[in-house]
Amino acid sequence: MRKLLSASLITASLTTVGLLPPAGAASATTLTSPATTLAAAAERSGRYFGVAVQGYKLSDPTYAGILDREFAVVTPENELKLDATEPVQGRFTFAPADRVVDHAVRLGKRVRGQTLLWHSAQPSWLASLRGAALRQAMLNHVTQVAAHYRGRIQAWDVVGEVFADGPTGARRDSNFQRTGDDWIEAAFRAARAADPGAKLCYNDYNIENWVHAKTQAVHRMVRDFRARGVPIDCVGLQSHFTANHPVPADFATTIRNFAALGVDVQLSELDIEGSGATQAENYRRAVTACLAVDRCTGITVWGVRDSDSWRASGTPLLFDPTGAPKPAYTAVLDSLNGGACR
Repeated sequence: MRKLLSASLITASLTTVGLLPPAGAASATTLTSPATTLAAAAERSGRYFGVAVQGYKLSDPTYAGILDREFAVVTPENELKLDATEPVQGRFTFAPADRVVDHAVRLGKRVRGQTLLWHSAQPSWLASLRGAALRQAMLNHVTQVAAHYRGRIQAWDVVGEVFADGPTGARRDSNFQRTGDDWIEAAFRAARAADPGAKLCYNDYNIENWVHAKTQAVHRMVRDFRARGVPIDCVGLQSHFTANHPVPADFATTIRNFAALGVDVQLSELDIEGSGATQAENYRRAVTACLAVDRCTGITVWGVRDSDSWRASGTPLLFDPTGAPKPAYTAVLDSLNGGACR
């Protein structure tokens, strides 16, 4: 049996700059033999490999064992969303999220926070607010949650899924949008003030294909924010792929064009429905697209085992329900090890 790299080696260079060492830089753990975990292999190419975690499953030894061994960055899957952290206006509940964050920090892992503001997973009290009252409640939520985790969360998805699907690339008609067109900018500024050291990201789905109107709309927003000094550091491409929404041929182009704006790019919720060699090849294509762009700084898969997935029937993850690695796992590990030789 090959010896696994220690957690301290896996995370050593990640510690120095937040989530990861400078993109493309050789890691202090670079060896002549292939890395044997996703975290170690990704680190060699100057990236991180992470996973979305459900706190109540940390008591499952198989689940926790895979998490602890394979991943360098943890995203609480639901525990940091608005309905979980502020179920009653002005009363914040952090215990469920703290369980995930504490577990990660104790093992020397990093944490991505998701999501401070989202059109879904909203508590009922928000529905009664309008205008200035809603704007104030929105900004207070961003401030209180980001401040609570100041110094412990390395990157926040500040806002997610603002743009609607469709041919126009228009913004979604959300309650936050009705407080004014500048609400996203205001949220990013509030997050920066609450935690100046955290990277601030915009996160969305169906923005992987460069020619789509939604992709272009997000790109225009990020370009505008960068030009005007709005504090945005990264863009998360959720990357939920299916047979009807496959890994696009121009995926690397999309990543490269966002990176050209001066932001990091991350595959923030990667999962790919399927099985066997076909699924493995699709994972390989997605990972290779990230490896082709230096500012694609990391990948997070959206769950540990297929049975933990929000779309379990599509078997979209790297481990089967027993915890055994699938062919997709091998494809990803091989791709990451090859990426170290760029």
